Amino acid sequence: MNSKLFSLSLIEIILSLVITVIIIFVSYKILKALFFKSHDVRGSNLSFTIFTSGIILSIGLILSEILPSITNVIRLASNQSEAIELGTIAKYSGLYLLIGFFAALVINCSVFFLFSMLTRGINEFKEIQKNNLSVSILVVSILISITVIVKDSIALLVSSMVPYPEVTNFLG
Repeated sequence: MNSKLFSLSLIEIILSLVITVIIIFVSYKILKALFFKSHDVRGSNLSFTIFTSGIILSIGLILSEILPSITNVIRLASNQSEAIELGTIAKYSGLYLLIGFFAALVINCSVFFLFSMLTRGINEFKEIQKNNLSVSILVVSILISITVIVKDSIALLVSSMVPYPEVTNFLG
């Protein structure tokens, strides 16, 4: 067994779990505080639960594309002959997570804006508060569709910032 690879994989699993739980928890609290102060997943508003689930799925899809870049930084730090400081790893990880969180925010806001443009005269948040399942399902479908389309581009953006070591071009 490769003990270095094993310990690196354990660190990646723990890091992924901790980061994901924290970001989803914070996102849920922000969503609830901004739009649905009186609603909860324990209540009878199925529309709110569907809507919240869609946002959490969207954030999870984006995080699934960002976490590999964070683990690449950790791998690079563990394989380099020169020691890379923990602060540098934390700086890159924080930057990647900030980009991912900002991307999720932009995607969510653009979906709400798009849906508002498509359905003039309908206030999505009020309809979701009134337990309008059709509005909730449509908003979540648009949100997940856009997230699936954009997530690879976000991953490419983040991976372009990974501090890979310089490699010479031996082909010419």
